[in-house]
This record gives sequence, structure tokens and C-alpha cells, in this order.
Amino acid sequence: MLFQIPATSCIAAVAPIPSTARDLPARVGKHALRVLVVDDEPLVRWAISETLRAGGYKVDEARDADSTIHALCTDATLPDIVLLDLCLPDSSDLTLLETVRLIAPAATVILMTAYGTPAIRDTARALGAAAVLDKPFDVDRLDGTISRLRA
Repeated sequence: MLFQIPATSCIAAVAPIPSTARDLPARVGKHALRVLVVDDEPLVRWAISETLRAGGYKVDEARDADSTIHALCTDATLPDIVLLDLCLPDSSDLTLLETVRLIAPAATVILMTAYGTPAIRDTARALGAAAVLDKPFDVDRLDGTISRLRA
């Protein structure tokens, strides 16, 4: 039995299949990792945020402990990564790190500090920080650091 298929059909047209990887949209099958950058210095916060955005991350910012807690408690989606400055106007110890770990236990928390001592590093790691970065650091290497910590 022969069937004749008309040139037009009821099947909806689909987008053409990409012929090379260059034709694929960015991050197919992946979601952009959400990062919360917490730093009281606007220029530092901006530099980190812009570098991460250029790398494909979705970035939110907070300037102090209060805005950090607010961001964690009001956003519909918790961040995958939190870059947390140790010394903020309303928090200068590791209490905020503990709070972040309680609210977002699955997040990779990276503590940033210009005042890192061995005791602070050890305590931060014991409280759940994945790493402690000494300020100043090269923001261009941040993506590699995050990738290593999340592997």
C-alpha cells in the first residue's frame, strides 16, 4: 500500500537543528549559577559582580549583614554561591557566616577578608566556609576558584 504525504503537514515547524557547537545557545541544559556578593565597599562589590556576570553567573549584591539576611529570606531562589566579606559595618565576626549556612545550607560560601588569621581561617572552615580568600585577590581568577570548589 502506498501513502502519499502532502508537502504541508500539521506538524508545527521547529527551529533548525544546530550544525555546529557555535550555533548552540549558551549554557544549553544548564542554569546560570546564582551568586550573592556581600561587601560593604561599593567598588569591590561592583568589580566582583561585573566579573561574575561576564562569566555567565546571575549576581545579586548585599552591602551589609542586614541586606544579606534580607536577600536570603526574600528571594524566591537561594544562591548557589555566597561571597561573604568578613568585616561589614554591622557584622565583624563569623556570626553572619553561621547565619548564611543556616539559611542556605546548600550554598558554597567563600569568605573574603583582609584580616585573615589562622584562627579565623580554621573557625570559618569549621563553620562551613568552602574557602577563605585574602583581599586583595585577582577577580579574574574567581571563576576558576568557584569551579574548583563546586567540582
